Amino acid sequence: MITSVTNEKVKHIAALRDKVRLREDEGVFLVEGVRLFREVPKERLLEVYVTEHGAELLGGVPEGAEMVSEGVMAKMSDVKTPQGVLALVKRKAYTWEDLLINGAPLLLMAEDLQDPGNLGTIFRTAEAAGADGIVLSSGCADAYQPKVVRSTMGAVLRVPFIIEDSLTDCFAKLKAKGITVYAAALTDHAVPYTEPDYTKGSAFLIGNEGNGLQDTTIAAAEAQGQVVIIPMAGKTESLNASVSAAVLMYEAARQRGFSAKKCNRIYL
Repeated sequence: MITSVTNEKVKHIAALRDKVRLREDEGVFLVEGVRLFREVPKERLLEVYVTEHGAELLGGVPEGAEMVSEGVMAKMSDVKTPQGVLALVKRKAYTWEDLLINGAPLLLMAEDLQDPGNLGTIFRTAEAAGADGIVLSSGCADAYQPKVVRSTMGAVLRVPFIIEDSLTDCFAKLKAKGITVYAAALTDHAVPYTEPDYTKGSAFLIGNEGNGLQDTTIAAAEAQGQVVIIPMAGKTESLNASVSAAVLMYEAARQRGFSAKKCNRIYL
């Protein structure tokens, strides 16, 4: 059992937790908690650490796992009250081809989202609504940041996503594939989100929490796609980015024949 917080493995895990560049260089990320750990494919598990409490929750010590003290787990963990299960996981590299497998892809594009909770929820929403993938601008929060990973509830393990320096540079590629970009923004030419036909290739574009989409991005979207708005009653000025994404994605899912009969789980 590892009991020292100065153990090299412990220090390495703590560094990976805090340093984006180190995670990128090593092509790994951290997963915490019983539920998320159980969702990681075995072939992607690199290291596993459990406390006695964690082993009890899992019903035993996983094969190849190292036992650690509660103090060591607290040193490695990103949460105040760790469940006692932490794993180092290998990233999966995706390409545009992974996102464009279907004939009429449904994509979600996010520009400069900074809130980890928002980004994680968008991953969950994309998976739940049947999206084919996500495109993130390089200005977004790190998708493998521990809080983002937790917020995805495992979706980051399953939803293909890529990172692009400029989303507008992708518009021509999308158009060539028959995919229309729908930017969520308030402009003179915006139409209610329920009007367009999303049964064909569609990509929803969501902007930064505080500033929305960049003006240049909106202009490019207007030139090659369409701008949509979500009507709101009362004095509310805007919706949370992840809420806006959910509204748009589920409208597309509805138009595409989304049915409870096709779902594995239903939440009310």
